[in-house]
Amino acid sequence: MNTFGVGASVLRKEDDRLLRGRGKFVGDIQLTGTRHVAFLRSPAAHGYLHSISIPNEHRQQVFVADDLQTVAPIRARSSLPGFKPSDQPVLVRDKVRHVGELIAMCVADTRAEAEDIVDTIEIEIEELPVVSDMLAARDTEAPLVHEAWDDNVFLTTEFEQNLDPAIARSAASVTRTIRTARQSMSPIEGRGVLATWDTRLEQLVVYTSTQQSHIVRTGLSECLGIEHAQIRVVAPDVGGGFGYKGILLPEEICLAWAAIKLGHPLKWLEDRRENLTASSNCREHHYTITAYGDANGRLLAIDAEATVDAGAYSSYPFSACLEAAQVVSILPGVYDLAGYRCRTYAVATNKPPILPYRGVARSGVCTALELIVDALARELSIE
Repeated sequence: MNTFGVGASVLRKEDDRLLRGRGKFVGDIQLTGTRHVAFLRSPAAHGYLHSISIPNEHRQQVFVADDLQTVAPIRARSSLPGFKPSDQPVLVRDKVRHVGELIAMCVADTRAEAEDIVDTIEIEIEELPVVSDMLAARDTEAPLVHEAWDDNVFLTTEFEQNLDPAIARSAASVTRTIRTARQSMSPIEGRGVLATWDTRLEQLVVYTSTQQSHIVRTGLSECLGIEHAQIRVVAPDVGGGFGYKGILLPEEICLAWAAIKLGHPLKWLEDRRENLTASSNCREHHYTITAYGDANGRLLAIDAEATVDAGAYSSYPFSACLEAAQVVSILPGVYDLAGYRCRTYAVATNKPPILPYRGVARSGVCTALELIVDALARELSIE
């Protein structure tokens, strides 16, 4: 092993202070006058929100969509042809599209008090048929997650090259249906946000557990209508991210808006229930895949259709099609194929938006590829 340069063993620099408890995460940052936030989240996956009833004694501590009328919805854009953008409300105004979606923000001196206020709020939701299966969501008769769309597909992609000539040369083929389960990331530190308005500099300062501080600043600027120069986003120590903390959060927008309005710092720390039910989802795929091989065991061609459950919205800056769009390029793997066809669908359902996660799309794609190769080998009686 080299003692310097490429291949050298490099000593880590951050371990000492972290092992001694001297790290500084969002939860460790204490600003004078900080108040705490808890959110009322939708218990329903799909439905019309008809009313929100707030006790009079808490009306000054609870904020709903009508209070944030100047805040623009989160809109993820893409240059991919045919992509349908989705407007994600910061707080739900009329329709909930997944369990855990934000309905109201409650502010109090402690997190416990804020959660007690959440429990006093009554909501009326007219539940609608839930779009929970990604294949059923593609049906023309399926309920629409977004009424402005004519179907539930964020994006369809397709690639084909030399498939028919390769099939004509094949001696055997196998077809399999493969489904991978939805997964949730669970970092040691959940998300966390601390927002404050610096009156001296006239600047919004947001401490957030993020991997993308510049993206958060741009998103805050777009949604709040504030110039970039008036926003400073600070990423302190982050207790695990893996892609899960690479997007703009509606919670970040809520706290930033409220910090400006109320004039004092606001803090929200995600608990594990919020983490698992309302945010960290990915990797739910369905494949129908056919492999063709010759009598010598050579893999000649693959013909595949992949559907990815993208959840209700595309998170900012862009998440709904990350996995589906990569399936086409990843699926051939290391194999020298003579022919290839792949069609993918990124489908909207009544689930939280999928997020980028370490090795985006690769675990599902590689599983499908190697299972179909094994099946073809068995069909040809090859070890």
